[in-house]
Amino acid sequence: MEVSDLEIDPRIVDILAKEGIEELYPPQAEAIGPALEGKNVVLAIPTASGKSLVAYLAVIQSVLRKGKALYIVPLRALASEKYEDLKAFESLGVRVGVSVGDYDAPDPTLEKFDVIIATSEKADSLLRHRAHWLKELSVVVADEIHLINDPGRGPTLEVTLSKLKQINPRAQILALSATIKNSNEIAEWLNADHIASDWRPVPLKEGVFYEGEISFEDGTKKSVADCGDDVSSLVLDVVKEGGQCLIFVNTRRSSEALSGRVGMHLKDILEPDSSKELAMLSRKLQSRQDEPTSLGARLSRRIRYAAVFHHAGLTNDQRKMVEVNFKSGLVKCIVATPTLAAGINLPARRVVVRDLTRYDPNYGNVPIPVMEVKQMSGRAGRPQFDTEGEAILLAKKPGDSAFIMENYLLSEPESIDSKLGQKPALRMHILSSIATGHVRTENDLNSFIESTFFAQKTDVWMISDIINDVLEFLTKEDFIEAGEGYKATFFGKRTSDLYIDPLSAVTLRKALGGKSDTAFAYLHAICATPDVPTLYLRRGDYEWVEELAANEEYLIDYDDYDDYEFFLAEVKTAALLQSWIEEESADAITKRFGVGPGDIRRWVDMAEWLMHSMTELSRIFDKSKSRTLSALMPRIRYGVKKELLDLVSLRGIGRARARSLFSHGYKTGEDLKKADVKDLSRLPLIGTTIAKNIKLQLGGSATIEEEEKMGGQSILHDFQAE
Repeated sequence: MEVSDLEIDPRIVDILAKEGIEELYPPQAEAIGPALEGKNVVLAIPTASGKSLVAYLAVIQSVLRKGKALYIVPLRALASEKYEDLKAFESLGVRVGVSVGDYDAPDPTLEKFDVIIATSEKADSLLRHRAHWLKELSVVVADEIHLINDPGRGPTLEVTLSKLKQINPRAQILALSATIKNSNEIAEWLNADHIASDWRPVPLKEGVFYEGEISFEDGTKKSVADCGDDVSSLVLDVVKEGGQCLIFVNTRRSSEALSGRVGMHLKDILEPDSSKELAMLSRKLQSRQDEPTSLGARLSRRIRYAAVFHHAGLTNDQRKMVEVNFKSGLVKCIVATPTLAAGINLPARRVVVRDLTRYDPNYGNVPIPVMEVKQMSGRAGRPQFDTEGEAILLAKKPGDSAFIMENYLLSEPESIDSKLGQKPALRMHILSSIATGHVRTENDLNSFIESTFFAQKTDVWMISDIINDVLEFLTKEDFIEAGEGYKATFFGKRTSDLYIDPLSAVTLRKALGGKSDTAFAYLHAICATPDVPTLYLRRGDYEWVEELAANEEYLIDYDDYDDYEFFLAEVKTAALLQSWIEEESADAITKRFGVGPGDIRRWVDMAEWLMHSMTELSRIFDKSKSRTLSALMPRIRYGVKKELLDLVSLRGIGRARARSLFSHGYKTGEDLKKADVKDLSRLPLIGTTIAKNIKLQLGGSATIEEEEKMGGQSILHDFQAE
């Protein structure tokens, strides 16, 4: 089907033509009719088969008819990707906005946008804050809806869609899914047209590699020259043919080690121009670290030889550099943990799945699901570059090949199930439903539960005892009052708005009744909540963690714990945050705690949010602690001692630069305002661009003439690069 044949605004056709899109793929052609007619649609097709375009066309066409759209994604990185895609339509007057953080605010500025891209958590938060424009939505897109199966974020997506169906039944729902066994059940739940297909724009060949030969499911075989190890042989084979390779392994350590081995083989076949570009990229990667870390240094070394690792320990900037340069073709191979499989669009000619098991602390090594392997394999084949993609699974011993072929390549992905029946999920979502007035009576609650995908798959009576336990807990802990109906207390409403687990609120309330007033005691209190995952205790941690535990004060006493190890894990996590706010270097923290710089950032973000929540609850239970808690929040955000708070409030000044300024006598904004820009530029970690940026922010004397004398580029350009 030609795009020009669609009954859409001709300006949309022109924009797509500029992007090289003039024809629809078969599953797109099948879905676009009901999508443009305003019908609910579940589109379940393989990765990179064009699901998003169907959603974009329906969204833009609806907006041009004075509608409003909410585009729900599972990850912040995907929100950025969708934002960049949809910005292409801003020339039509379509206003696109992104909202992914700050769950304790209704964000009234979102009302001015026509398309709002949000994570499922942010969308749920907007419902809790009763954003009135949600009732005006004409279309809701649920991207990666198969993640309802995820125990962490699945219940939030499910509840959000269930509530939107009830408060705005006229809104069209477009649900985009990978190929799963029971996508028809999702369609039934959403009262949607079901469109499923295995069609791909680039045909996929799946096979098993063993002893130098790939055996494909279609019966064909391919020999691969041996270069010393199986994975490197598969990478060299495809790179020599002009392709790229994605490799999936089950641990971060494996991703780093394997990328190094692959790079040692790739360096000998790189073109001289590519080698020069990679060397420049390596230096750039090093220079862009505000705080150098050993992980950053390892990534910098790997990228010189076009094979890099990708896992959640990297910072956002590091991940983006890897992804951008892989898309450009400069980086030839990424060795990743499975988190990349559900992330942004990174196709490669060949995908290698090395590990088919992962470690589970309760069961040891367990097989990974077929659906995950299919998600990884779906990255194979670059549209416009490859005539076919290859997904290769590795057999490690005789007999594995037949097992892998039968149980993975020739098997259907598993059915997905609702995870809403878990007590923590029900605890959060039942409270939020009562606090917002969405549920007022027992009948309302039953009606709400009946509207979920859980009820589509399971008899609700099976969780009636859990629901009763949750209601009893919420009543006992003063979140709700139960009489003729249900009504949230002020504590209950505030907990719901803060977007924390009610059990976390109980823990923080108890901590606010304690006597200790040390920073560590408050940090431990937030780490004792279920909203903050605790660090794993390694064998070498016990001695120093137990010593620390014995010498600190607490608001949550270890006598309250059934398992002393849980307490020690919380102490270790609090110790990481304590190290951060005491300005221990990021590299020292990564080595001591066994984490990456990206992990530090995630824990810091969670800790800041829980400290904000504790501060807000202190206004209810003990206002005398509010000032101390408020002062801790910026220290957590920036990772600094109190004396640097004035300096880090400046844009572009992080903890390392602030300490450099402070140690050279510039202790306040006033000191910097009086400083000479040339003197500032000579300081470690500052340089010309940052010095000028400081002076401009403070209304100083970094004039255009001075900028030209110092040979500077655009300050905005350089600051963005920083």
